[in-house]
Amino acid sequence: MTTISEAAPRSVTSKDATTVKRPGRVLALVLAAQFMALLDIFIVNVAAPTIRSELGASGAGLQLIVAGYTITYAVLLITGARLGGLLGHGRAHLAGLAVFTAASLACGLAAGTGQLIAFRLIQGAGAAVMIPQVLSLIQRHFAGEARIRALGAYSAVLATGAAAGQVVGGVLVSADLFGAGWRPVFLVNVPIGLVLLVLGIRVLPGEPRTGDARAQARARGLDLPGLVLLAATVTLLTVPLVLGQELDWPVWSWVCLIASVGFFVGFVGYESRLAARGGAPLIAPRVLRIPGMARAALRILVVMAINAGFLFAMTLHVQGGLGYSALRAGLMFAPTALVFGAVGLTWRRWPARLQGALVPVGFALVAVASVAIGLLMRDGGDGGLWLYVAFAITGSGMALGFSPTLTGALANVRPEDAADASGVLVTVTQLGQLFGVATFGTLYLNRLDTSGVQGSGQALWECTLALSVAAIAGASVGLVRRR
Repeated sequence: MTTISEAAPRSVTSKDATTVKRPGRVLALVLAAQFMALLDIFIVNVAAPTIRSELGASGAGLQLIVAGYTITYAVLLITGARLGGLLGHGRAHLAGLAVFTAASLACGLAAGTGQLIAFRLIQGAGAAVMIPQVLSLIQRHFAGEARIRALGAYSAVLATGAAAGQVVGGVLVSADLFGAGWRPVFLVNVPIGLVLLVLGIRVLPGEPRTGDARAQARARGLDLPGLVLLAATVTLLTVPLVLGQELDWPVWSWVCLIASVGFFVGFVGYESRLAARGGAPLIAPRVLRIPGMARAALRILVVMAINAGFLFAMTLHVQGGLGYSALRAGLMFAPTALVFGAVGLTWRRWPARLQGALVPVGFALVAVASVAIGLLMRDGGDGGLWLYVAFAITGSGMALGFSPTLTGALANVRPEDAADASGVLVTVTQLGQLFGVATFGTLYLNRLDTSGVQGSGQALWECTLALSVAAIAGASVGLVRRR
């Protein structure tokens, strides 16, 4: 097994990265935009009951309001990364940020369920153009240890955004600013987005390119047939996963899931033939052949599924079972977020002899903590102080499972492959979150066969057991030495 220390950038020097003045400002700006976009994936969970009562949304409509953002985000991420190669990563980031900010305003002013679903889809599309540029900008403008530190900050922001979304959503809904109810969870993005746009125009590099570079980017194109096939695959897979539980798994949901397999096979076949002809497929085969990339993608998928499933099931239990307010429910996840951020920023400073074991140990910690959380709460109790200790261990384990994995995967990525690699890894991250909510959330809801705190606690216990099994599976990935 390749250790993290062995995966450190072997020749990632100033030759591989484009120098910019004050790169710290670039990093701060794009990570702030990243954090804002991540909040919108989870912030709506806390506001969902209020949205449903004020708009009269059906269960299926509410599911689409919550998940519509993630669906278009996941479908368009790789294309968003390709647009960065065509337009320049700084320009593409600003364009996506502008769409995201405008869509946030429209969401906050939506008059009905249909409008809100449509604007959420547009919001996800804006994020899909904006977010892939973050990793690409890090790859292109940071080198050596500076790149490692930047990736650590990226990792910390990526997963703390999930827990922070719960907290911020609880604060905004409970405050009921100006009697606006749920609307501030979207409107808060508008002033932040405008400030980031103004600063981004001044801070982000223009990335001037030679005529040859521009011609090469145009030759790569967008691979529209590949985009259509990939979009069909992800849509046919994600929509039934999102709506299946709510609609009691109708026949069309199973037809879509089976069809998604056929479209995926078609996508792989088309991309392979395009690469063989010398074309520019949406996902370059050489990116998937980068040492450790496939293993890293699977680990990231598992850890983000655990993260999203944990947050979703716990939120349902503490609000529905224990009767906590939105604010109290959101604040419960603060230990997970804080520890994740701290570990994500400091793991590189730990002794070198420990580096190779960090990822499997992280998954093992998550497995143990998940069982502990289930035991503490299965009889309807609040878990006391030990619950927050278990939350902190969960945050530490997920950080160890995610941050070294991401750093190791990107260590050997060449600058010209940064856009494609970023699109692949961020797409896997989003799919992991979507799968986590769909699988572990469905398990919790299916086991919720009795009302009250006892039934909810028992459903949570079975869900945490499943989370623990998934963590053990994540720990086993890559343990067999490759020949």
